[in-house]
Amino acid sequence: MSAPNIVTFEGNSEPAANLPGHGSKPPMRSDLVEKASEIIPDAPVLINMVSKRVRQLNMGRPPLIRLTGRMGQADIALTEIIEGKVALDESEEESSE
Repeated sequence: MSAPNIVTFEGNSEPAANLPGHGSKPPMRSDLVEKASEIIPDAPVLINMVSKRVRQLNMGRPPLIRLTGRMGQADIALTEIIEGKVALDESEEESSE
């Protein structure tokens, strides 16, 4: 059974519960990905932003939003982007080109 707001990734024969960092964490919600992609339309940039923020959260930085329900680190990062709590540093983006 798959909910419409859950992103699933196919092609891996190993169950997610056996992969490092998986198991009890909820999957990333596709509705949050869609909303965040309206703010950051460049997919690689959005992925990098979420990855960097997830790393910060995993290192102990507190969430900038109020947590609701079971939110994974990626959901927290996406919600922070949606709510404008985390934004793209335009000077950093220009220096990488």
